[in-house]
Amino acid sequence: MRIRPISPELLVAELTERLAGTDAPGRLRVAVDGAPAAGPEELAAALVDPLRALGRPVLHVRAADFLRPASVRLEFGRTNPDAFYEGWVDEPGLRREVLDPAGPGGSGRVLPSLWDATTDRASRAAYVDLPPGGVVLVSGALLLGGGLPFDVTVHLVLSPAALARRTDPAQRWTLPAFARYADEVAPASFADVVVRADDPRHPALVESPVSP
Repeated sequence: MRIRPISPELLVAELTERLAGTDAPGRLRVAVDGAPAAGPEELAAALVDPLRALGRPVLHVRAADFLRPASVRLEFGRTNPDAFYEGWVDEPGLRREVLDPAGPGGSGRVLPSLWDATTDRASRAAYVDLPPGGVVLVSGALLLGGGLPFDVTVHLVLSPAALARRTDPAQRWTLPAFARYADEVAPASFADVVVRADDPRHPALVESPVSP
């Protein structure tokens, strides 16, 4: 295992090059996975313009816009880490409205958001037609290991100490969920791209050794 330090700008450039050079039947479905403290939404957003500059239509979808209604999500309280881990994101909705339409044989008609957690109502977003060759970037936490059909997976990993340090105090109740995710799913062991993000100013790519 090789750890290669990289600047944030070069990380975006290398990921852009990799995604732009990756073909998939239909559209390319990319997960940018990580705890909020690791900045998955920020990284996904940073990839949009460079990919478009290379001629790839792009749609950025936030998993936070595909949460279940509060009556379901908060059934066991507002700070239950097991419920957060197991059932906050509406994975069937994300698959139905984003990943399947963007996949092989899909229509390309993608819904960018399903639920407004602030108002606890349907977001009423308009569908977007993503043409063949397009890229849908899905950013958020706990995206891997549940069978969602992604073509490329990027995982931002934090050490437990960095995760605790950089998580907002009001959200520290989620830490057991991320510990469980690391233990049960171990996304860093299988994601296509793994980025160590303990210091956002100095990320590092985790690279497998090249076979002789």
